[in-house]
This record gives sequence, structure tokens and C-alpha cells, in this order.
Amino acid sequence: MSAEAPAGGGSVSTAAPIELEIEGMTCASCATRIERKLNKLPGVEASVNYATEKAHVRAAGSEALDPAELIAAVEAAGYRATLPPPPVPAGGRAPAPAPERDEVRELRRRVLVSTALTVPVLLMSMIPALQFTNWQWLALTLAAPVAVWGAYPFHRAAAINARHGAATMDTLISVGVAAAFGWSLYALFFGDAGMPGMRMTLTLFGSPEAGASEIYLEVAAAVTVFVLAGRYAEARAKQESGAALRALLELGAKDASLLRDGRETRVPVDSLVPGDHVVVRPGETIPSDGLVVDGASAVDASMLTGESVPVEVAAGSRVVGATVNVGGRLVVEITRVGADTELARLGRLVEEAQTGKAPVQRLADRVSAVFVPVVIGLSIVAFAGWLLTGASLEVAFTAAVATLIIACPCALGLATPTALLVGTGRGSQLGILIRGPQVLEQTRRIDTVVLDKTGTVTTGRMRVALVQAVEGCPEPELLRYAAAVEDGSEHPVARAIVAAATEGGAGHPAAEQFAAHAGLGVQAVVDGRLVVAGKPGWLAAEWSLELPASLVAASDEAEARGITTVVVAWDGEVRGLIGVADTVKPTSAEAVARLRRLGLRPVLLTGDHEGAARAVAADVGIDDVRAGVTPAGKLEAIRELQAGGHVVAMVGDGVNDSAALAASDLGIAMGGGTDAAIAASDLTVVSGDLRLVPDAIRLARRTLGTIKGNLFWAFAYNVAAIPVAMLGLLNPLVAGAAMAFSSVFVVTNSLRLRGFRPEA
Repeated sequence: MSAEAPAGGGSVSTAAPIELEIEGMTCASCATRIERKLNKLPGVEASVNYATEKAHVRAAGSEALDPAELIAAVEAAGYRATLPPPPVPAGGRAPAPAPERDEVRELRRRVLVSTALTVPVLLMSMIPALQFTNWQWLALTLAAPVAVWGAYPFHRAAAINARHGAATMDTLISVGVAAAFGWSLYALFFGDAGMPGMRMTLTLFGSPEAGASEIYLEVAAAVTVFVLAGRYAEARAKQESGAALRALLELGAKDASLLRDGRETRVPVDSLVPGDHVVVRPGETIPSDGLVVDGASAVDASMLTGESVPVEVAAGSRVVGATVNVGGRLVVEITRVGADTELARLGRLVEEAQTGKAPVQRLADRVSAVFVPVVIGLSIVAFAGWLLTGASLEVAFTAAVATLIIACPCALGLATPTALLVGTGRGSQLGILIRGPQVLEQTRRIDTVVLDKTGTVTTGRMRVALVQAVEGCPEPELLRYAAAVEDGSEHPVARAIVAAATEGGAGHPAAEQFAAHAGLGVQAVVDGRLVVAGKPGWLAAEWSLELPASLVAASDEAEARGITTVVVAWDGEVRGLIGVADTVKPTSAEAVARLRRLGLRPVLLTGDHEGAARAVAADVGIDDVRAGVTPAGKLEAIRELQAGGHVVAMVGDGVNDSAALAASDLGIAMGGGTDAAIAASDLTVVSGDLRLVPDAIRLARRTLGTIKGNLFWAFAYNVAAIPVAMLGLLNPLVAGAAMAFSSVFVVTNSLRLRGFRPEA
């Protein structure tokens, strides 16, 4: 897809920042090259992110930016750029997406076709019994499409790199494949390799003159397949880079019940405009930000705020789209739609956090930036050296080809994907999902782990934490009557009380004449007695029932610990109080201790109030507590820690955590959380058991160590063999065999990760 200037023929100048969608980048150095090209334009400050494939461009001075000029600069660097589609106006309909090249599908097709063609070539080249008369021509027929069409992405990237005086992994792949295939063509058409009855030899050391009868088609084909497979795995991971934003948008309601002239009509949420009135029944998602004009209820906003206790709302209360009505019927006047909503703002926070994260250049790319030009230079030195000593062109070319082939990046290309494959496979068995290789470097450097409270350290479900009755009233009886009167309510606090009575075996009698007072309490007739349960202030104001002295201290202490208290009374007397709170997971304290043993400092970060946060932190052994933090505040807290020199891992499970997860150096999502949190993270703990977080960090560090070991040995054999090849003592076929052996070593070393065991 070619980049085009905006519709209308002329260029459009604007002082606002411009975002460009970039196509054609293959590694982090591509992003750096585009960034340098854009920053050379006068008055331009650009930041290019390889992971999100976007460039964020802003004006350095007062001059306006010209999108057409920016696009032309990107194209001059050898890549493609387009402006993103305009936002959909309120009430409008999104245009049909333009057809795009599916990179993942194209790579998958290249891998499958290339593999099918390469397997016979490998078998014929390595097994003499399969080398029938003129087998080499069949091998050429099968290998040619692989070396040309299969390796085209590498050839194209190498050409772009060469045009800009750079060398990356693609350059080494392209040169290695082209050298092996080019020499094979020479040997077949101008040497003795094309003669009937030709057989492959396995002479370890010998005169380079023998090279004119050897072909290396299996080297060209196998290198292409191995590296294509790794590139395919990387492309699949990149395809998920926008999943966090998609998951956020999917949280919102798809339609709404529009109230107009007393009649309700189901309409798409996109058609709502400020001023519309919508009806939201219990269990439904609030379609957009608005103001309650009628009704009272409790709204579960935990996905956005992290607050475990539902928020009581009534006429005049503001509500946020994507939160869930868990109580009564509400009529909401829409005040903000589309890009102005809180959900859309949170989506922008996630995107900005992802864009601001520095792309981690792959280890192989970093090393090959130096290694590639050195190898090419040594190959040229070998070629020129043999010619200067009076050797024939064939001898010089054979020595040069052997030098290139021995340095061919098969093991280098396998070093990261094989270790990652085995490490992530073992992680999957343990319930740990690692997103990609860029995660591994971060696990080595982190020194601080920030833990969300609700759903991460705690269960995220309301439970009865306190039952205290006055003297003369048995606690089981208090719980029975409280459950009976609360059974008619859908409020999460009420459901927790009913569940506690049921689980405890006490059960509860049936209630009559039930009435709910939104945000205050409930009343009903149970066994002929009028039973009321609710907030202490409501019982005092409405029923003239004051807490006895024996319960005042317990109530104050419970409130200080973040426990929601419900006072229960019947026959005109207060009988006791019941406390409901989010409960700590039984494994959280042990998990925090394991994190400390890894040398990490835990921090508790939550939207809950100070009392609840301090109580949970004390239970699990965390000293640093930051409570009452909004989603934007969580993002700022992460950036504040990073600005202080800390490398931060964030563990969370809610939508309110997604921006912080994306901005942290290492994002870890709990598998029981939202899709948005999982999509914005680097690691996912499927079971939700916090003890697996330190195991995930250990596994990621072990995998990183294996990758580094693979890279070391992939280069070590080159260091030993390149001088031998340059001296003309190494048969190019043996060079290919050495390369294959290094690949076997890399794979075997990676398989050791299957023995990783979680901490007992």
C-alpha cells in the first residue's frame, strides 16, 4: 500500500502533532533510521516506535507540519507511511477498512512452501544413497524458489540497508543465502557439479580446488527456512500489539435503551449524543458517561477504578461508561460520547504508554551490526589475498564463499526463537505466558515490583470479615437474620452476607415486606419481626437506633481497616454488626516473601482508600503503600518510580491497570483479569496465583541466560572456523556442516529449559 497525500490534492499543514503509521520495518534499527530521517527535517521532532509501528511527529517551533513532506521523508528512507483514518464523529459510522497486506499470513505461506521444498533438498544433499543420477538439478529446481522467493524479505531489507550504509541481521542472512546459492549456480553451470553421477563429498580439510564440484543448495534453503520461521513467530507477536486498545473498546456497551417521549428503543451506542436519556437496568453496562436523573443503585466501577466496593449513585450522581449497574433501575442523561469519554481517555493513556516505551533491540541485531560488516570484509580479504598469491579465480572464490557460509547466521537466527519457544512452552505448562523476546531483558534489570490490590493481592470478591453481636445475641442468629433481610437485595455487600450464612450452614428464614433504601440499607419482616440492616448513620437518623458502646470501637476499627460495616437490628434494638471486605489471597504473603528473596522491593498501588490498603499491606508484608490512586495516577506513579532510577514491574488485573502495565518496564497480568490488562502486559499468570509471579520472573531470567549462551556459542564457532576458511583449508560443505552443528547445539541447549521447576 503506497502512501498518499491527504485527499484534496494539496498538502495540509497543521500545528498539531501528527501520527504516521509505518510499514516495512523489520528490526529496531529500521525505526532508528526513520527517526533520524524525520528529525533531519527543519522544525521536526519525531519518535518512531518499532513495536507499535507508528511515528509520533511534532513541531519543534512555531512552523506547521506538512504531512506530505513527512510521508515523503519516510518513503525516501525506504519504508511506507500513511496517515491514520480520521476519528468517527458522534453518531457516525466508521468507514470500511482499506485492504491491507497481511504480514502474518504472507510469512506463514512463505514458511510452509519453503519448508516443503527444502526437506527433499536436505535429504538428498546429506544422504548419499538418495543421490541418484542428475539429482543435483532436481535440488536446484526445488531450492531456487526458496533462495529467491522465500528469502525475498531478507534480500529486500538488505538492499534498503545497503542503500543507507547500514548492516543488520537481514544483511547477513541475505549475503549468506546469496553466496551459497550463487556458488551452487557457478559450480553447476561452469564447474563439474552439473555432470551426471555427481556426488557430495565430506572432506573435512582439503584443497580449495575441490570446491568447484560442490554445491550448497541445502545451506541456502535451510538458512532461509530457519530464519523465516523465527520471523513468522515475531510477526504473530507484533500483530497483538494493538490488542490492549481493542480490548478496552470492547468493554463498552454495544447498544443502549434510549428513552424518548416515554418510550424505550434499543439503539447502537455510536448513535447517542449528549443530552439523550438512556435506561440502565440491573446487570447492564452503562453505555457512556452521564448524569443520573432518576433512580438509585450501586455501580460496580472496579474495572476502571480498582475500588472493590460498588459506588452508590442517585439522582445527580455522575456515572462512567463501561461500568456495570448492579442495583436498581437508572435513567442516565448522556454528557460525553465517543472520544470524550473516560474509557476513550484511558485508551489514549494506554496508547501513549506503549508509544513511550523504548523498543528493545534484539540481541542478535545488536551484535550483527558489528559482526556482519566484519565477516563481509574478511570474505573480501580472503578473495583478494588468494588472487594476490597467484591462485585461480575458483580458488579465491571458494575461500571467500567458505568464509561467508561458516558465518551464515543459522545458529544466530535460532538462538533467540528456540530458547523462547522452549521457555514459553515450559511457562505455558506452569500457567505463565511470555509475550516475546523483548520481555526477557527487562526481567534481568527490574528492582521494584508494583502490585495492584484488588484481584491481584486480594480475591476481588466481597466476603464477610467480621461478625460481632451484642451480649445475649448469638452470632449465628445475627447472621441468619441479616441474611434473611439482605436476601432481597442484589447489592454485592448483601450477596456476601447471604453467602456467608449459606456457607456456614446457618441458612436463613424467608422474609416478607422487603424494602430497599438505595445507598442506605434494607428492611423486611422476618419470623414476625421487623428487621433492619444498613449504615450506622441511617439506623440512627431513620430508626433512632444508636450503636451500643460495645460495638462502637469495633465499628471504628473495622472502618479504619477498610471494612464496610452493616448494622443489624430487630425489635427496636441493635443486635450486632457485620463487616464485609475484599479478602487477601492465601498465597499473597508467601508470594511477596519470594519477591523479596529475588532482590525486589514490593509496592502496593490501589484505587481503594488508605485504611483498606494499609490493612492488606500489613497482612502480606508490604511497607510501601500508595492508596486512592486513579488509573491516570497509577500511570504517574510508575513514571515517578522510573524517574527515580528504578526499573519497575507492574502486576495487575483490571482495566484501570492497563496504562500502568503498558508503561512499566515489565507488565505482569493476572489471568483472571480483564482482556485489556492481559493485552497490555508482557507476562500473564493464567491461574491468578501470585506465587507464580516470582516463578515467571525466574523463568524469564533463565530463558534470557539461555539465549545469551546460545549467542555466545553461535559466534564462538565462527571465531574458530573463519580463519581456517580464509586460509582455504575448509571445504565450504564442511562449513555448512559446522553451521548445522552449531544449530544442533543451540537447540539442545535451549531444550534444557524444559527442566525448569517452580519454587516449592
